[in-house]
Amino acid sequence: MAKAMKIAIVDDEKDMRQSISQWLALSGYDTEAFASAEEALKAIGPDYPGIVVSDIRMPGMDGMTFLKKLMGTDSSLPVIMITGHGDVPMAVEAMRLGAFDFLEKPFNPDQMTRLAKRASAQRRLTLDNRALRRELSDGGEIMKKIIGSSPSMERLREDILDLGQADGHVLIDGETGTGKTLTAHALHAVGARAGKKFVLISCSALEEQALSRRLFGPVLEDDTTLPAIEEARGGTLVLEDIEALSDALQAQLLQAINDQGTPSETRITAICNMQDEGRTCEDALRPDLFYRLAALRITMPPLRQRGEDILTLFTSLCDQFADEYGCDAPKVTAQEAAQLLQAPWPGNVRQLINVAERAVLQSRRGSGTIASLLMSDNEEIRPVVTTEGKPLKEYVEHFERMLIDNTMRRHKGSISSVMEELCLPRRTLNEKMAKYGLQRADYL
Repeated sequence: MAKAMKIAIVDDEKDMRQSISQWLALSGYDTEAFASAEEALKAIGPDYPGIVVSDIRMPGMDGMTFLKKLMGTDSSLPVIMITGHGDVPMAVEAMRLGAFDFLEKPFNPDQMTRLAKRASAQRRLTLDNRALRRELSDGGEIMKKIIGSSPSMERLREDILDLGQADGHVLIDGETGTGKTLTAHALHAVGARAGKKFVLISCSALEEQALSRRLFGPVLEDDTTLPAIEEARGGTLVLEDIEALSDALQAQLLQAINDQGTPSETRITAICNMQDEGRTCEDALRPDLFYRLAALRITMPPLRQRGEDILTLFTSLCDQFADEYGCDAPKVTAQEAAQLLQAPWPGNVRQLINVAERAVLQSRRGSGTIASLLMSDNEEIRPVVTTEGKPLKEYVEHFERMLIDNTMRRHKGSISSVMEELCLPRRTLNEKMAKYGLQRADYL
């Protein structure tokens, strides 16, 4: 379960600080208030785990100076400026300097919540990708994160290794939650660009003018950040939600690609999220840009087509969350394993992560079942209904493999302990492990 994002509220007026803080706290955010910009700067560093809401007019350091200092520390930090009547030109200047957005007093609290939600989503994406880049020092490590032994995942790993060595631009498409951004990181990490810049931009997170400036410039006088197309030179520029580009920005991007001449300068990896709408990236992009970006293409497999990977991922996630919460992982029954395999998983791996965490929390409380989670009406987990059945033999084999795998993990590869718990003679256990490709050495 994602932790609540922090929101730093900076305002010299105590009543305003308190009212904003109380409203955002009720909306689920972790708020902290500061009476001055100087005080806030002591607490807000380059990887501040949240966003900033600041008044423009304050004694001492005003909001504009405060914004410039924040942008100098972390140019990706979303800052929402609050302005009084008549200060709108100043707020527009703040946007030019890098502010996420502004609100004019008096403002509707719901409008503040909507802005905070958008800004927090952008910040979470930025921080997640920074953490991933720090964690993955080589291609071998990131490939370990692409879990699964289904044919579709084996093909995906082969495609990543092949295309990672190529120079052409890449289009990654597929349903939401299938791991497109992780795949983009892997393509960069396994190729010749592994030590070069990796720049990720969400095309849907910025307004058109801000996105144009971030991608192509011009660089503002006080801005030390290069346009992304320049910042990523020699490395990889990843454009998430490429379908969100307006016609004008598509034309600019095509011109930048044509001016560059060869992908060896800056490789563009475009990520498209349109499959959920029954359309394709080709429908959203002008043909000449689409064919330039789709020189090489990867389509991510949906979770429902990955068979036994669903159980492998689920048990791995449950083990991780059980360690995090200091409890035992839930035991999966044969019926629940079949339900996990049958579920359509519209949210794919992202939804599976939610279900696994909730299953661990339920188990810690000693109540609830995995089946109840799959049928939950909670808005974060879409209701799941079973699809067409598969042969009973397939369900039995999936469950049997998962059971042996889990037991081997718990006993750290002790064959005698696994034989005792599962009431299996050694020869039968060896045969089943060989059948399912399980190696004792992997559990030691």
